Amino acid sequence: MPIYEYHCEACNHDMEALQKMSDEPLKTCPECGKDALKKMISAAAFRLKGGGWYETDFKSGSKKNIADKAESSGCASGGCGSGACAAKSET
Repeated sequence: MPIYEYHCEACNHDMEALQKMSDEPLKTCPECGKDALKKMISAAAFRLKGGGWYETDFKSGSKKNIADKAESSGCASGGCGSGACAAKSET
């Protein structure tokens, strides 16, 4: 389940909530009790990089080991920082 960030526009309280993607957004602030919570847009707190179950079990052929190729090409270590350049060039 994803963690969503919320901000209360009434009392400036910030909070995080673990919710299903299908759950309705929270509205009531636990601090002030007003219906002033707004869901914030934020980046993921982690990044999946390197080998692992996705790399070894769900990729096939030339798409395997993209993380290793991105690091050796310099993309992950200084270019764009995401490794996406190497992934796009192989598709």
